[in-house]
Amino acid sequence: MGFQDAIISGFRSYATFTGRTPRSGYWYWVLFTMLGGLVTATWDMVLMSGVQVTEPVFHLVTLLPTLAVAARRLHDIDRSGWWQLLWFLPVIGWIILIVWHCKPGTPGANRFG
Repeated sequence: MGFQDAIISGFRSYATFTGRTPRSGYWYWVLFTMLGGLVTATWDMVLMSGVQVTEPVFHLVTLLPTLAVAARRLHDIDRSGWWQLLWFLPVIGWIILIVWHCKPGTPGANRFG
């Protein structure tokens, strides 16, 4: 899955928490949200005189698809999307989730598709 395909898939499946997302689709989505946040933050600082308008809107618009893409990525390694709650466990939870997001998906079908 390429960069553009990952973005289209992320928005097309805006709030779909079922199915699977390949590793490349997840990481391209993360790259898109990071670049989008950087561009909108720069836009706010330079053109909006530091008033934060577009960056929070961008992050609100991409929050639900980001959660959905991450849940589908966890489904690809045969884990429940609820494991995302590990983000609330500082450092240890973050490390576990990053390692899981880097793992290759299960070959063939699993309980999530």
